[in-house]
Amino acid sequence: MDMTQSSLWLEIITFGLALWLGFYLLSRNPAKLALHFTSLGLIAYALGLAFNLLSQLAPATLVSIYVRLQWLFLLLPGLCWSPAIISLLPDRVSFRERLVRLWTYGLFPLAALCCVATIATGGIFDPSANLRSSGWPYLLLVLVVIVPMVISVVLLAVALRTVRPQRMFSLLLFAVILSCTSTGLLILPFDWLPQTWLILLLGGDLVFLGITIAVLDAFDEGETLLPHFIRSLDAALLMAFIFGGQVTLAIALSTGVTLSMVTLLLSTIALAIAFSTFADQFQGVLDKFAFASMPRLRKQRAELRAVASALPRVDDGVDLVSLDDSEFARLTRRAFSHFGDLAHLAGSPLTQLPVVENRLVARNATDDAIERAVELKTLLTESLERLKPHNKGDFGTSDEWRYYNALYFPYVVGLKPYSRRATYGGLDQSTQEALAWFQTSVPERTLYNWQNAAAKLIAHDLKAQLMCDELV
Repeated sequence: MDMTQSSLWLEIITFGLALWLGFYLLSRNPAKLALHFTSLGLIAYALGLAFNLLSQLAPATLVSIYVRLQWLFLLLPGLCWSPAIISLLPDRVSFRERLVRLWTYGLFPLAALCCVATIATGGIFDPSANLRSSGWPYLLLVLVVIVPMVISVVLLAVALRTVRPQRMFSLLLFAVILSCTSTGLLILPFDWLPQTWLILLLGGDLVFLGITIAVLDAFDEGETLLPHFIRSLDAALLMAFIFGGQVTLAIALSTGVTLSMVTLLLSTIALAIAFSTFADQFQGVLDKFAFASMPRLRKQRAELRAVASALPRVDDGVDLVSLDDSEFARLTRRAFSHFGDLAHLAGSPLTQLPVVENRLVARNATDDAIERAVELKTLLTESLERLKPHNKGDFGTSDEWRYYNALYFPYVVGLKPYSRRATYGGLDQSTQEALAWFQTSVPERTLYNWQNAAAKLIAHDLKAQLMCDELV
């Protein structure tokens, strides 16, 4: 066995930490590309680290398989965080959306397939040579992994002057450079450090990158990160210690470090972390079966879980009065993007508006996160209705309709006019006309600009009410 006890436990701890962070980012909001791809990269790294550990314990007949899988999963993080970084570029970068789509649906699958092909074939890979072959297949592998990372670093560095918060994006650029460097050291034919330490170095850089992106996501949502982050980490550590600790005791007192027991330990830790991180989702699935004939009970339990999940994210310390107009408009736009999701809407700082609290008092409602989200939703709807032309029907295509249409149909009704996977049934006449109009007459970028302009108008309305409340 070519490993020390300290190296074994260090790899296991790194495996658990990377896996938890990947699950945590995915649970925050899997629809966000930055979180989605960063989480996939961390999960892939954790699997690569696991196969690296198991390859040191495996018999000779299995070493080649484990090492091939190890290299495959260790190369995937670099491919994953390139689209994540591109999706974080400023909105004013006109080619960002096209670049994200090109990478997500074209280059990323192609690059991943290239990695699978080069690792699986014998052209460049020999476990005993530690992937240090020469020739065009190996050069292709290096280019596929390194070039996208370098491009994303350059794009982020160019955009750094125009992004906010600039200090946090500078930290992100630093994290990306570290990850790019550690990935390059791992796959290029250098032997400056032992392979195990290079893999652990890559893990540290990826964890740093993941935490930085989590902080940026919390800022973008107007939420606080630390309470929710620490709560999830503590739960994962506790579950991993309770269940993984039993296997660890069996290894220490009886079996010793064997392939089967380490495999059992890693799988136990992974399942414990998954169940703790996705506890709300697992409970929701269980409720569908246990309370299949009691929809009202399922709904109430779902709302309670949403309240419990939203509370650690709410930033009670935000000063809405001192926010500048652009930041207030950004939070308003973000609130509309969560219009149909009370759990995420409950985390919006706009739930702390005095008018929301006054309305709760007026109707004797409980002052909790979900009730505030419901009241904020009503407030946003009322402000949006003031953008609608009066006495002119439910839909129109003239200029006076564009701001109302840009927010109402995508966010309130839930239309996704540019999605090829979206399906609709039972739409009323005005909604069908709006869908056809978006698809044929409104470019996606134009709709995005209209939504920003409409959000500024509604933010101005909300801030006017806020200032009135402050004067009273």
